[in-house]
This record gives sequence, C-alpha cells and structure tokens, in this order.
Amino acid sequence: MNLNDASKLPVNELGCVPRFGSAEEAQAYLTQQGVKYVLAQFVDIHGVAKAKSVPVSHLKSVLTAGAGFAGFAIWGVGIEPNGPDYMAVGDLATLTPVPWQPGLARIVCDGHVDGEAWQYDSRVTLKKQVARMTERNWTLFTGLEPEFSLLRRSASGTLEPCDPSDTLAKPCYDYKGLSRTRVFLETLTESMRAVGIDVYQIDHEDANGQFEINYTYTDCLTSCDHYVFFKMAASEIANELDMICSFMPKPFANRPGNGMHMHMSIGDGERNLFSDKSDKLGMGLSTLGYQFTAGLLAHAPALAALCNPTVNSYKRLVVGRSLTGATWAPAYISYGDNNRSTMVRMPGERIELRLPDGACNPYLATSAVIAAGLDGVDRGLSPGEPANENLYEWSPAKLSEHGIGVLPQNLEQALDALESDRVICDALGPVADEFLKLKRMEWIEYMRHVSDWELKTYLEFF
Repeated sequence: MNLNDASKLPVNELGCVPRFGSAEEAQAYLTQQGVKYVLAQFVDIHGVAKAKSVPVSHLKSVLTAGAGFAGFAIWGVGIEPNGPDYMAVGDLATLTPVPWQPGLARIVCDGHVDGEAWQYDSRVTLKKQVARMTERNWTLFTGLEPEFSLLRRSASGTLEPCDPSDTLAKPCYDYKGLSRTRVFLETLTESMRAVGIDVYQIDHEDANGQFEINYTYTDCLTSCDHYVFFKMAASEIANELDMICSFMPKPFANRPGNGMHMHMSIGDGERNLFSDKSDKLGMGLSTLGYQFTAGLLAHAPALAALCNPTVNSYKRLVVGRSLTGATWAPAYISYGDNNRSTMVRMPGERIELRLPDGACNPYLATSAVIAAGLDGVDRGLSPGEPANENLYEWSPAKLSEHGIGVLPQNLEQALDALESDRVICDALGPVADEFLKLKRMEWIEYMRHVSDWELKTYLEFF
C-alpha cells in the first residue's frame, strides 16, 4: 500500500468486519478478500505483540491446537528450556484484516500449555478477572486514550519530532502540527476504522511531536485487544514513513510524557451502574462508583507497578510543571471532579484513571484495576472527600493534612508496594511473581548503569 495515498482506505464509514461461525467460513471469506496469511498474535508479559504468520489454509489448526512457540523464548510466560511448547490458540471473534498490510489478517490468541489455558498468559489473566465481573452480571467497559510521540532520527542520530517545524513552546492542539503529520494520522485512523474501531478525535498533545487518537469504548477485554492492534498499526505505519512511533512514557525530560488514560464504567446489560444523577457531590456517580474508586485509591501504589512498569515511567509521575506550563501526569493518590491534577478524575458518570502510561501491558493493568475496584466494592470503602483544587500547587503539609499520599516515585518503590499487596498479587496469580522477578532485574540493571549525566557531572569534578 502506498501510504501517501490515504484514500485507499474507507473514510466515511466504519469497516464492516463479519463474524464467523466456523474456521471454514472464515477461510472462505479471507480467501475471497485476497488474504493469504493470518498473524496468530498474543502479547508477552511486557504487552509487546508477538506473532506467527500462518497460511489461511491452516487457520483451523490455530483455532484448535494453536500456533506453537518455544516458551522460553518469550518474556514472562514461565516456561524453562526443558518445558512444553506454548500454544497460541486463536479467538475467532477477533479475526480481522490488517489494513496497512494487504494480504494479512490478525487473530488474537490465548496462551495454552498441555491443552489448558496458561495462567502466565496476560489475556488469560484478564479473563479470570472478567469472570469475577460476570458472576455479578456486570461488564467493565473501558475506553483507552493512547498518547504517543512521532519522531525521527536526525543525521547525528539524536531523536527529534518528525516535523522539524513542530517547535512551539506550547504546542497542544496546534493546527500546523496536526496538519503536517496528517498522512500518518489519517492512515492510522482509517486503518482502525476499516476494522470497525470507531476513531472520533485526533489531536496534537502538549509535547512537540506528541499526539493522541481517541476511539470508542467497549468491554475491557476487547478494549485491550484494540489497544494492541493500535500499537501494531502505529508502529508499522510510522516505519513505512521513515518515522518512529514511540509509546515510551517519557522520551524527553523537558516535555510531558505519554499516558494511556483509562476511562471506565460498569454495566449490567441495561444501564450504567456508575451513574447516579442524584449524587450529592454533583459528579453523577453512584455508590458503586465511589466504592470502586476507593479501591483504586487503596491499591494505588501496587497499581503503579502494573500501570507504570518501567524505570522511565517514574520520570513522568513527578511533582511540578513542564516547560509548556502544564503537567498531566498524576503524582498524588487522589480523586476529584473534572480535575486533571488528581489520579482519578470524574468527567461525568464514569471514572477516568489517569495513572497508566504507554508502556503498560493493558491486560495486566486492567486485571489489577478490576481486582482493586472490586476490593473497594466488597469492603464498602469510601474514597473520602474529593480534591477539586489544583494539587500541583499544594504544599506537602497541606497534602498530608488532607490525607493525600504520593504515588511511588521510582520503579523499586512500586514493586515493593505490589509485592506487599496480596489482593493484587492473588488476582494476577503466577504472573505477579514473574513480573516482580523480571522488573527487579530491570531495576538492578538500571541502577548499575553509568549514565551520560554521571559522566558529565563527576568525571573531572574531583
């Protein structure tokens, strides 16, 4: 596909992706559409897409036995070199074309070992938490808001915004920045819409080269599948245009980082159970919504480990303003009305968790969110009084007076909080131990690394 010709993808209507009753029906449709290979795709513990390319004629085997992988070669699936194969078994409901690569389709898979769903698999982990919701006749709906940096490497090898004219000190919503990257943005948007993912807004964010694309919410499992698809599309379309699309939480020290805000509500098939127009606090939130929020606040330090899983993540979660005059990352364990200085914001009959960043594994982050929220519901917790002022302006003494804690300020603190939080660890099962092991190794490696800052500061200082 010529990415300079965005008109080759549908613009005005969402793509109609059929649902199939059998592998044979799917194979016939894909063959008719000129699709020759299907990507049997899953994610590792970091949330990074992994796949095998399978000829369409062998789709049935992906749906039954699964596509085989050497488990030890995959981060965080708990299989040693002498262990069994990791089998990625496809979910037929997720089969879609890959619009930016004609001839390819993608199917989302769950990990299986010895014929059973594998408890180290991120999607399997989330399904266990979804089952807890289903037992109550509830569905968690989420809308994820991915922010990303669109970059290029300069002749000297340094990273810079893909548009050399994107230099404003305050670039948020800038028309020129949006217009000059429209080939990438429109191709990405139309790829999403071609498979039925309804994009409704695109904007330039608060950092140079930073953008956000918003698409409609759905049940939390499908929402995670869509997010992975989005990242796959964004990365490859950018590569075709000699760009780098980065979801790194903080690629530049002096600019805002990349968040992945999670909007959520609970439905019972008829109504939004977070909605209560008689809410005395005026936020339109039900008792259930406040209890769920209280659970998020109670487990916030442990949630940080799953929602902000890298060393770099904590260079985003800091107190203070960016050079553009604003910061959008939470630093305090708090909630409020339409307050973007809190960890949890209430934009109206739903909850926005502002904690996650672009590095998180969406399946694990959502699993932890469900576990935390349900704990708040089951224990009837209260989140206390909302904070409806700019918390970035509050002193440490004032924060302490109002009982507002600070989020972990580095990865090690977050991992310690996760390890001591039995509610979250029990919900994740064996994934928690694997995650903690890998991330503690990452922290140790970081702490032993000698940075350019250290060389510049200390090399000849003494």
